[in-house]
Amino acid sequence: MTASSETSPSAPPRGRYGGRSDAQADRTLKRVGAVLGVLLIALVAWLGGSYLLKASKLSGTVPEFQVVSDTEVQAQLSVTKSAGTAGSCTIRSQSADGTVVGQLDVPVPGDGTSFVKVVTIRTTARGTTAELLGCTPTK
Repeated sequence: MTASSETSPSAPPRGRYGGRSDAQADRTLKRVGAVLGVLLIALVAWLGGSYLLKASKLSGTVPEFQVVSDTEVQAQLSVTKSAGTAGSCTIRSQSADGTVVGQLDVPVPGDGTSFVKVVTIRTTARGTTAELLGCTPTK
């Protein structure tokens, strides 16, 4: 007697491969995926919010600078901050080839919500830039 394709079962025998159907497994995977997706979105929102809150306390720019000589660069530091927040901002100057030739930490007082100051960065060679590396509030 030979087996034909008509007599082969269309579904596995009951109980042999577990009691869950594919549809139940798909629903479970969708639920787990949805929960993980919500957790990921919450984590990104929390990290982004904490970054924005930290960054908004003290932020600055160097809107203009001027090369005074081979050993000095003047830069205007403009800082916006929360009232009562003190800290410091770091400005650096680079030469034409990108080498750092000078760096200056500028203290920012706590009074007011803005701070503007023209500073002189002493350089070891002719500086061609003045850029703000960042501002850090004091703790």
